[in-house]
Amino acid sequence: MASPPVDSPATSSELLVDIIEALEACGLDNDAFQLHDYIDIDALDQLVNSSQEDVEVRFTVEGIRLAVTPDSVNVLLAKTEESAQQ
Repeated sequence: MASPPVDSPATSSELLVDIIEALEACGLDNDAFQLHDYIDIDALDQLVNSSQEDVEVRFTVEGIRLAVTPDSVNVLLAKTEESAQQ
């Protein structure tokens, strides 16, 4: 079995931009946090893009919960917010 190709820096950069855009859409100023304090972007990119199975990685930045898959970066609502919307 061949090992998966090493992801290019451009791919990691795209993931970084997607995560920052999701956080900014929630009102978080990009000067308010250091993303590398929460997640290793290169490792995250390699994990979600080299897996042969469906994978989702969840983490929280400054109280904002995110879910990253090979196809998207999504903001997760807190259970109290989900209940209020129903």
